[in-house]
Amino acid sequence: MKVSLVLATLGRDCELLDFLKSLLFQTYKDFELIVIDQNKDGLIDSILESFKPVLDIKHIKVDFTGNARARDYGIALAQGRILAFPDDDCAYASDVLEKVVAEFARQEQIAILVAGSYDFSSTRFSIGVNSHKAGYFTRFKMMGVEFTQFFDLQRIDRAQFHLDHDFGIGSKYAGGEGFEMLYRLLRAGGRAFYTPSIKIYHADKDHYKLGTARMLMYSTGIGAYMRKFANQHDAFILYYIVRKMFVAPALKMTWAMLLCNRKKLAYSFYNLVGIWRGFLVYGK
Repeated sequence: MKVSLVLATLGRDCELLDFLKSLLFQTYKDFELIVIDQNKDGLIDSILESFKPVLDIKHIKVDFTGNARARDYGIALAQGRILAFPDDDCAYASDVLEKVVAEFARQEQIAILVAGSYDFSSTRFSIGVNSHKAGYFTRFKMMGVEFTQFFDLQRIDRAQFHLDHDFGIGSKYAGGEGFEMLYRLLRAGGRAFYTPSIKIYHADKDHYKLGTARMLMYSTGIGAYMRKFANQHDAFILYYIVRKMFVAPALKMTWAMLLCNRKKLAYSFYNLVGIWRGFLVYGK
């Protein structure tokens, strides 16, 4: 079962090098890496050339930017049955692809498999929605984040397998592209399974100690994708509207005030501001 890894990259070289090194040690070898290169200066040319003798790499240079658009471009080039979107600053544990293929073979009913995101630790979770318990999930509790999601192209609704180019880094709304597509796929009937035993490493860049600007930027995408589905009269999205625009922010800010943690309070506040901003401006 061939795996296609579609990686969109811009402005990173050392991080990409670390990811490529992690691919060298994969115990499962039937995979291809499709690099959608948005750099204008040949930043990663020599790095990729050095790995081509040992990895199946397709290096595609494009003249546009935007994470969602680049990943969509890569989908059309993929030859594998299983497809994933690794980040250019993540790394795979050596058994990731082996476990992914085995899980899809074991569970013939699942179309989507989601791994755990770890902060370069075997126990400490990183960004995205994670849990110590494996299990099936629906659109009421979407798991993971886009670089931890794997898709069986023979089992998903291919009409829904695309990214909305309004979402993601370099687009109108800087975040939310992964959840927007995942929600559509689950709504279309795709069955999904999450397991923390498959480990993908990524630095925890959403933590409040890194500042509020990043959260403000990414959270606009969350608000925007909720508004998108609300505009489609999707009643199920009301669950996320209530949870993310009212309940969760109130609880987080209350907890931060009780702890007298000003940075955490500011982080939670700007998260709320970003979500509301995205919700109110979507489509305008």
